[in-house]
Amino acid sequence: MAIAYRQRVDDDTEFALWKIEEEADELYNQLQLDADEQAYFEQLSKGKRHLHWLGTRVLLRKMLNTDAFIDCKVDAHGKPYLVNLPFQISMSHSFDYAAVMISKKSPVGIDIELIKEKVERIANKFMRPEEMDFIAADNNRIPQLYVCWCAKEAVYKCYGQKEVSFVNNILLEPFKFAEQGTLQVSLDKEPVKNNYKVEYMQYEDYMIGYVKG
Repeated sequence: MAIAYRQRVDDDTEFALWKIEEEADELYNQLQLDADEQAYFEQLSKGKRHLHWLGTRVLLRKMLNTDAFIDCKVDAHGKPYLVNLPFQISMSHSFDYAAVMISKKSPVGIDIELIKEKVERIANKFMRPEEMDFIAADNNRIPQLYVCWCAKEAVYKCYGQKEVSFVNNILLEPFKFAEQGTLQVSLDKEPVKNNYKVEYMQYEDYMIGYVKG
């Protein structure tokens, strides 16, 4: 499978989606792994997690348009970074899709989620009561909740630090749902207070949120 969707955000930033239709061996054969990556890969259980890890790295390789070894590490906070290439990156995956966002100048965050009814049961784990007040009471309620989740997750990844509460530290401004749009998000965790404009879009049965710091 080639890249399923690709969008340039600005002159320095873009993201893309890869639909994972390959077997693990086919994806694996497109990569070059060092000893650490090989050891980590071998620890992964077979199945979707296995394919997601491969899919994000194949997609990263396609976006950077290189067959050379890409030294992609993960820092102490779990944020991926490139050792020898001048790009900031963010990765996500959900069911059949992998997503990667890259930027030459700024930190980035991306999240992709399959839209499912279960989000309403866990909404109080990531939404404040005042945020729930602006969620639609119609057929858009479930997709709008996924916009909220993806936006908070994208900001969390862009910020790149642990110990951040989606409920207490990442706050959403009211917005009306559309299949594509933007919303204002603030991250408030002493001593940091950052404001973000998160963009989102629905792609097939998935919601995607992405942000540039």
